[in-house]
Formats: sequence, C-alpha cells, structure tokens
Amino acid sequence: MKCPFCGMDNTRVIDSRPADDNTSIRRRRQCDECGKRFTTYEKVEIIPLTVIKKDFTREPYDRNKIMAGIMRACHKRPISVDQLEETMNKIENDIYNLATKEIESKAIGEIVMERLKSLEQVAYVRFASVYREFKDVNTFMNELKKMLDTGSEKD
Repeated sequence: MKCPFCGMDNTRVIDSRPADDNTSIRRRRQCDECGKRFTTYEKVEIIPLTVIKKDFTREPYDRNKIMAGIMRACHKRPISVDQLEETMNKIENDIYNLATKEIESKAIGEIVMERLKSLEQVAYVRFASVYREFKDVNTFMNELKKMLDTGSEKD
C-alpha cells in the first residue's frame, strides 16, 4: 500500500477492526518512511449485477433506485433511517445471495415486498400497490385480505 503523503510503498498495518457497517475492515497504517498514519478500508469485491426490466431491457443494478422506492413507501411512517438502512442491506444481501449476474426486476420487487411486509404493513401495501399495479379497489382489497389472513394465522 502506497503512502498518500510521501508515495513510498512500505507501510504497515498497526490496527485492524471491522468498520461500523460490519461489511468492511478498517485498517490503520503507518508509513515506515515518513511516519505518518492513514486509514484504509478493505471491502469484498461484488460482481457487477444487471437488472432485466419488464420490457427486457437491461441496466446496471442501482441500490439508490430500490432505496428511493422504499423511502416513498415508508414516507410519514414511524420508521427510522437506521431501520431503512438495515432493511436495504438485507434486501441487497438477499439479491447478492442469489449468486447470479442478471436478475429480473420482478424478483427484486418480490424481495423488497417480503422485507417491507416484516418491517411495516402500511409501507408494504403502499409498495405493493405501485409494484403490482393495482387496477381497481377490488385488487387492492384482495391484497389487504391476504395480508390480514396471514396476520391472523400468526396469532
């Protein structure tokens, strides 16, 4: 690792620990030449993922698009930013655990709905109404009925 101060490549690790997000390693390094210290982060390299849209076009996976949809669904709901971030991380883990280079947007939508269902029911219904393109009130009511039926089975 090159020193960002003097450019020499003889640095050593003096401390390692997990970063705050637990998905990377934070390393404190010291340059043997100039003695200055700096921090580096080591993260797993993720294979590029392509999303296959409904019209069969392909585009690169974009975490921000999913997060924007979740934030719209959770607007004015009692959900903290930390809960949103944790849910997004779980969704992303679910997606990458499929170990594929291409994924249909439909599959991503289903994963998001499953995670939202366990996070907050109103957010789930909001997301589902857009994602499943409810055409009328009956379709909406059928989805609510399914949700109520599965909720009563848990009791």
